[in-house]
Amino acid sequence: MSKPASTSRPSDEVAIRSLYQQLMDGWNRGSGEAFAASFAEVGDLVGFDGTYLKGRQEIISFHQQLFDTYVKGSRLVGKIRNVRFVTPDVAIIHTIGGTIMAGQTDIEPERNSVQTLVATKDSKGEWYLTAFQNTRAQYFGRPEQSRALTEELRRLL
Repeated sequence: MSKPASTSRPSDEVAIRSLYQQLMDGWNRGSGEAFAASFAEVGDLVGFDGTYLKGRQEIISFHQQLFDTYVKGSRLVGKIRNVRFVTPDVAIIHTIGGTIMAGQTDIEPERNSVQTLVATKDSKGEWYLTAFQNTRAQYFGRPEQSRALTEELRRLL
């Protein structure tokens, strides 16, 4: 199978990276609305525990409940490891993330995650996240990989 030629512009990657930052900023503000703003109206999100959320409104509601209770005052650190354009209007993004719980100054390694996101460009040229899969980085039997990811994330603090 041949690799599709990407005709994306550098501004497309900048826009996609901005979506990820918007997502992170929304979490760090504790705002379901801001967190979900980078998603398409029909975007999908699969949480680390298998929770499936369909559509921006469901993502807003679910996350606002989390922000008001269980993860209140937490913040995320993370980074994009790779953006790959499948077509000029579709990109796959691989990221890593860590969580600092309220009152803490360091990430909790057991909460480290690896994510896959899909971004699509609409007919107006705007980019939105259409899919987000979050997976806890367990690395069973490979503690050195877990430690390496934790150290990589700590450099973002």
